[in-house]
Amino acid sequence: MTEIVIGSRESALALAQTREVYDFIRENCGDISPHILTMKTTGDKILDRKLSQIGGKGLFVKELDKALLQGKSQLSVHSAKDVPMEVKEELPILGFSKREDPRDVLVLPLGVRELDTSKPVGSSSERRRLQFKKLFPRMEVKAVRGSVETRLRKLDSGEYSALVLAAAGLKRLGLENRISRYFSPEELLPAAGQGALAIQGRKGENYGFLQGYFHRDTCFAVVAERAFVAALGGGCSSPVAAYAKVQGDVLTLRGFYYREETGEQFFMERQGNVFQAKETGRTLAEEIQLQ
Repeated sequence: MTEIVIGSRESALALAQTREVYDFIRENCGDISPHILTMKTTGDKILDRKLSQIGGKGLFVKELDKALLQGKSQLSVHSAKDVPMEVKEELPILGFSKREDPRDVLVLPLGVRELDTSKPVGSSSERRRLQFKKLFPRMEVKAVRGSVETRLRKLDSGEYSALVLAAAGLKRLGLENRISRYFSPEELLPAAGQGALAIQGRKGENYGFLQGYFHRDTCFAVVAERAFVAALGGGCSSPVAAYAKVQGDVLTLRGFYYREETGEQFFMERQGNVFQAKETGRTLAEEIQLQ
């Protein structure tokens, strides 16, 4: 029997995500024995500063990449939105899972039914802050970092009036009951890859056993979204967003771009064939920059 070590961040959400892959291998690959290797990443350790101040989303994959390169693990499981747009050639993204709910949501303190406008809303995402302020222009948005559980504790202790979080994370943690309101993609466009899991491996290795795990439509959608953000030079804290839907062989991509020099916000949409997903993302990025 072949042993496969899967690298994961040690947070409850990261482990829940990694167990999805672990369970798939256990249930569908009888000749492979999976094991999970957890580790705390630099992004998990530094919580007193914004990601943009300490190196961006790459800090959430640095240690996992090192484990892959050193042969301590054979796979890494990430939230697709946490993976830098540029990945090492020797550590390719193998594919993406079926997407969980991609929407952002509003979470109120336990027992509270209405938004308290006297306290700030918690979110460390500039993408969320900019779009949320259009919906609630009088609300203050204050940075909040840490695991989902840590953020919820800060919320329930009275530090914030609400949080803006990803629906997918709450659902994977069994915390769907905390969701007070869903924001449609038209109200609050998600981050590229939100809701999907990215599986990363080593170049030259055989990962054929994972083919049944990867999801066709999600793979095309996330490739387009990431291409859009990459073409704009966007990272974790960059105020850009992208969300694609796939129907048959038709991909519809909607993008958000913030021009910092003028404070202008732009939304544009483009359709293309799924087999030109990357080109569609790049083209939309070029078009939106011309606005």
